[in-house]
Amino acid sequence: MPAPTNSRQWPDGFIWGSATAAAQIEGAGHEGGKEDSIWDQFARVPGAIANGDNLEQAVDHYHRMPQDVRLMKELGLDSYRFSTSWVRVRPGDRAVNKEGLDFYSRLVDELLEAGILPWLTLYHWDLPQALEEKGGWANRDTAYRFVEYANDVYAALGDRVQHWTTFNEPFCSSLLGYGSGVHAPGRQEPQAAIAAVHHQHLAHGLAVNALRELGAQNLGITLNLSNSIPRDSNDPVDLDAARRFDSLQNRIFLDPILRGSYPEDSLEDLAPFGLHDVIKPGDLEIISAPLEFLGVNHYHDDLISGHPADEGGDGHSGGAERPTSSPWIGSEHISFPSRGLPRTAMNWEVNPDGLRKLLVRLGEEYPSLPPLYITENGAAYEDTVSPDGAVHDEERKQFILDHIASVGEAIDQGADVRGYFVWSLLDNFEWSWGYGKRFGIIRVDYSTFERTVKDSGKAYARLIAASRQNLRQDTP
Repeated sequence: MPAPTNSRQWPDGFIWGSATAAAQIEGAGHEGGKEDSIWDQFARVPGAIANGDNLEQAVDHYHRMPQDVRLMKELGLDSYRFSTSWVRVRPGDRAVNKEGLDFYSRLVDELLEAGILPWLTLYHWDLPQALEEKGGWANRDTAYRFVEYANDVYAALGDRVQHWTTFNEPFCSSLLGYGSGVHAPGRQEPQAAIAAVHHQHLAHGLAVNALRELGAQNLGITLNLSNSIPRDSNDPVDLDAARRFDSLQNRIFLDPILRGSYPEDSLEDLAPFGLHDVIKPGDLEIISAPLEFLGVNHYHDDLISGHPADEGGDGHSGGAERPTSSPWIGSEHISFPSRGLPRTAMNWEVNPDGLRKLLVRLGEEYPSLPPLYITENGAAYEDTVSPDGAVHDEERKQFILDHIASVGEAIDQGADVRGYFVWSLLDNFEWSWGYGKRFGIIRVDYSTFERTVKDSGKAYARLIAASRQNLRQDTP
């Protein structure tokens, strides 16, 4: 049995943090020089976003940033993982917008003054609409435009920011954005989706090399990873479906970055969608540039069947971000049956041990694996505000504590995990779900923007405090 979470001794230097994304929290959608991102444009498409929601105000972090940093300090966070908005830094992908960079400079200064480590993500899905109109990530040139943007951000913040993440969850911004169409830019073009996968990989490698030349020393990428579990391990149809989904969700991202090659089965499966055509000589050497860390985002496992949903499946669409979606590239005969586990408000199953298995598996399968950080983990539930104004979100609190306990077990089994960032600091714009799903450990009243620390946030703060106390007691 694992040690109780609050009494466990964590590795020296273990980082406790929380995470957000610019598009989901900032608001000020067209203030300070910012112009349209693909998500601003996508929100104008009828039916694209639940309830017709948009990003124009989000949760007003742009104007309330100092208050939000004070809340981080009250929680005792070691680090805050945030993203810079490409379209705020380079509106229309033209010249640098000083006002936009100044906002992030003030944020970094506020964090450092509060004793909080800035953990910066360069791309959390808000591509300038102007670049999408030139082909977006299906256009190889976008990779080179990304490097220019990365250089601009480093020039402004590199003297104070030590940890640089190139991309957050390229699975979503490539396959869901250009393949299934449930994310911006909402395209359902298989070849464009596969081109987007490779061009984002290329942009990552190019940016890593460019930033390292400028002096950056802690560089990484964040991937959303899942265990792909066959419903019947004796059924060749289910086994093959699980293999194909593991390729799409995990291996076409992990292998090029960590091994310098695409998996052979992925190359075969995706040949009809043009994967061979977009790989140019020297690309994979660039893509596999050494990293100082790998960010792991994990929310749920995926039980996989190759049989139609009405043959034992429940039609649940796995990691999709909306109730309905078209199939992922090459996964037309994959369904997601139920294991009868509890579900979050996203209809994602709750299985904390899946995180332990994933972290151990990564260490076993990738000899060149850099240190790991859980850069997102959390849950959406239907919160209720008590008459006294408190939010007693017991399910979310337990979800977080149970998953942190699983991280501890993975460390005990040899996984080199050095930090945990809960998703999310604040309730926010949950992409295609709009404001209908709440992940925050801090509640946001969307009418007044009032912030209230939920019970899950208070429990997380207690865990952080206890981890420091345990370390102080056990350190000579």
